[in-house]
Formats: sequence, structure tokens, C-alpha cells
Amino acid sequence: MAGNRGPQERGVIVLAGEDSNDCRIVAEVVKQHHADLGNARLVEISDKTRLKTATGADLTARVRTIVGKAKGRALRAKGPLVGLVIHEDLDGYTDAEYTRVRANVAGALRRESPCNSALALAAWESEAWLLLFPDAFPAVRPNWKIPAQLRGRDTGTFRSPKEELKRRLVSPAFRESDGPKIAEQARSLGLLTSGPTGTNSSYTDFVHELGQWSAASVPSRSRG
Repeated sequence: MAGNRGPQERGVIVLAGEDSNDCRIVAEVVKQHHADLGNARLVEISDKTRLKTATGADLTARVRTIVGKAKGRALRAKGPLVGLVIHEDLDGYTDAEYTRVRANVAGALRRESPCNSALALAAWESEAWLLLFPDAFPAVRPNWKIPAQLRGRDTGTFRSPKEELKRRLVSPAFRESDGPKIAEQARSLGLLTSGPTGTNSSYTDFVHELGQWSAASVPSRSRG
């Protein structure tokens, strides 16, 4: 073992979502925006709890369940829980209903989370976020090009962008598992830094929340 590094050396950021592909897409955005969190590590938990349809005491209970799982996962990772990100596809547009649902769920998450938190409520779904970075697609598959009619748009107004990508990217065929690779390229190419091509309020809201995170709860690097 190297030095006297204790279990408090590395903070843990937990990503909770129904699907690992979605969590890995979100992870790339978190990596871009959590540079001030030192050497914190990202881990995933699978969660089937739906938050967008819950309200009141039911919503509070569901969020508490996720927080409990996140604490347990951080314990297994031998580090303090310093960040919690919950992903859920809205399956809806960035309209007034999105605003209502996000305020409801994000409020409950802020109240119940013992650490930095952020809600990745993707409208329509996380593939709409990928469309904000069209130049990342050919970096994954040279034959993939996002057509002009899908570029520079409000992707929060696209219905089922995943199916749209499957229709248009056929050589080779787009698969859900390609999403994390596209997000990774978007980060490595600096596209997440330069900003999206187009808009999506659900992405902007998530990035804004990440920008509010504090490094105060992150343990200093052990010097032993």
C-alpha cells in the first residue's frame, strides 16, 4: 500500500439512473464541471425509482431511498459522499410541465441530499443532449453526420431523439451504447467547454446546478 492514505482521501460522487449508458453520458458532463472537487471518483448505482411522477411525501420517500443507496455505495468505495447526481429521462418537452416537474424533484433532492446534488432531468431524453454536440458524432463513427435540420436547434423540442438518430445514422447503425462514446468525444474535443450547438433548457439547468457545487465538503489530499 502506498503511504498512509486513509479512507477519507477520495470523495465519491454517485450517479444514479435506470441505465448505465445514461449515467455514463451524464458522467462526462460532471467531469467537465467538477474540476474543483479534487480527486473525487465517480461511481454508479442502478435505480428504478421514478421521481418525475411523484409528489409530496411519496417523492420525499423515493429521494431518501436513493440517498440511502448512495451513502451505501460511497461506504463501499471507502470515501465520503461529496456529490449525488440523479438522471431520469423526462419523455417530454422543455415546456411548462418540464419546469414544474424539475422544480418539484430538484427541490426534494436539495432538501434530502447530504452533499452536493444535481438533477439530470433530460428532455426528451439524454440523446437530445448529445445532439447539442453534432461534431462529436463523426469522431466516433466517421460516416456519421448530423443533418442541418437537427443542428443548432432547441433539442428539448425534439420528440424521441433516440429514434431519430437510429433512423438517420445507419452506417453503422446508431445504438444506445454509442451515447457514452459520443459524450466522451464531446468532452475530449473541448465541445463541452465551447458550449452547445443549439439549446436545451434541461441541459442548461443541469450544468447550472453543477456550477453551484461547493468543494468545501471534499477532503484534502492526505500528505502521509
